[in-house]
Amino acid sequence: MARLLGTLRSSQPVARFQRSCGLFPAAEERGGSGDPAEGPRERGACNGAGALRCPAGSGRAAPGPQDCTQKYIVKNYFYYYLFKFSAALGEEIFYITFLPFTYWNIDHSVSRRMIIVWSIVMYIGQVSKDILKWPRPLSPPVVKLEMRTNAEYGMPSTHAMAATAISFSFFIATMNQYKVGLGPTNAVFYHHPNTWFALWASQSLLNVISLQDVIGGALISAVLLVLLYPVWDTIDHLLLTSPFCPLLSIVVPLVLCYNYPKLDYYSPTRGDTTTILGAAAGATVGFWLNNQYAASAYPSRGVQPGFPLTTSTAVFVLARFLTGISVVLLARWAMKSLVLGMLGYRYRFPMRDLAARRRLEVEVPYKFVTYSCVGFTATVIVPRLHELLGLM
Repeated sequence: MARLLGTLRSSQPVARFQRSCGLFPAAEERGGSGDPAEGPRERGACNGAGALRCPAGSGRAAPGPQDCTQKYIVKNYFYYYLFKFSAALGEEIFYITFLPFTYWNIDHSVSRRMIIVWSIVMYIGQVSKDILKWPRPLSPPVVKLEMRTNAEYGMPSTHAMAATAISFSFFIATMNQYKVGLGPTNAVFYHHPNTWFALWASQSLLNVISLQDVIGGALISAVLLVLLYPVWDTIDHLLLTSPFCPLLSIVVPLVLCYNYPKLDYYSPTRGDTTTILGAAAGATVGFWLNNQYAASAYPSRGVQPGFPLTTSTAVFVLARFLTGISVVLLARWAMKSLVLGMLGYRYRFPMRDLAARRRLEVEVPYKFVTYSCVGFTATVIVPRLHELLGLM
């Protein structure tokens, strides 16, 4: 068992997987002039300020500064761009598009349950990273594609946790809501959890995450799903009807963000956690308001799993999404600028001062307020705009 765990934590399986997908350190393989027609070329830097360094003999990397810059060579561009795409599935760009899309075009109840599960699972995953402090695999021999995660610990993999939580909560909620059969026409829909998880797990491996971190993240997320599933209808009912919902939806996440585990250096995990909890808080307040004031719900003209998508429905879906996401992004930009400007005036720093924006008294309020506005806009403002434009 100890040998198996050692293998799962080792850098070597990750490095071998990368080589099998055509990703090599430049020190091992030398490419051509940069033209894909002439052969592989160097892409990006693996390490930089805040990159991972490894204690002697540990075989694993620990967060900290390092000046080494490692170039890498791509020999299989299909896998390279596939994994680069899958990387986005665990970042803000996916959450800020897919979750609102579900609310506007699929089903309110499905969206609410996904957001409940997503916020709880991701908070536990992010906090677990900084409590366990298990380092990532050594780079090199592993090639690191993303610089952003340099300062993060590895266990559990929040990419794997998000993959498990979002895909399977979506799968279960839509199955319960639509009672979709298991016929051939629904094969793609019913296999999507496996597809999403495979993409995320592969991306995790290419993002300097060990097999142990991926398996651990998936298992933790699965256990949380099993625990949440019997009570998610009860939680959903309380969030819609309880008079204390708006207050608790704001206060509890804020307390959790301000009391996030402290590290000896800056890590983006606190900011990411604040972003997730802020978005969930704003969306939850929006859900409550819509239920209290009997706001108009979207009719069945939308994406219904298991049923064909007609041309007219596709036009409505696309119009809703483009209109909605434009408003959400505008609200995000406006609120971020406003809050950062106010905090900059209060604490005497310019808006572009990255070090100041990482301070607790700045990062938590600016990200929480900004993304609470995003969640509220997606669930309250955008539906009213859709109604005015005749897109309901």
